[in-house]
Amino acid sequence: MLGGLFLVAKATWEIHDKLEGAEHGQAAPRAGSFGAILLQIVLLDIVFSLDSVITAVGMAREIAIMVAAVVIAVGVMLVFAGRISTFIERHPTMKMLALSFLLLIGVVLIADGFGQHVSKGYIYFAMAFSLFVEVLNLRLRRTPAPPVHLHQSYVQD
Repeated sequence: MLGGLFLVAKATWEIHDKLEGAEHGQAAPRAGSFGAILLQIVLLDIVFSLDSVITAVGMAREIAIMVAAVVIAVGVMLVFAGRISTFIERHPTMKMLALSFLLLIGVVLIADGFGQHVSKGYIYFAMAFSLFVEVLNLRLRRTPAPPVHLHQSYVQD
């Protein structure tokens, strides 16, 4: 439940931070502290690692298969993280979609914490359908239009 609350809070904060502009009194971008950024990464890793472990436990009986599944998943994330990050930075609508997925996952984790099971099939279908529609939108908008620039609350070095 705590992981779900963290995801909901973090995604909501990020969506608000990216969409609210200077007209809403936003301060100039600031450099994030190393400790704060590291803490956020660790918390997100813990939430998603625990979810991966729980999924692996539910799908496999042997510990070696569970460990291999988690290690492979982390490896794939590490290999593709840079490419995905670059793609999302070029397409702000994908960033909003990813943040909305975090909200969805957070709500499901909270519901699970209260003992309310939500079928993963519904969640995966909703996410796949949303992604499919956004990919269609990206393909249709191949004509160069001025991109939407989301606000940064920190300075990238």
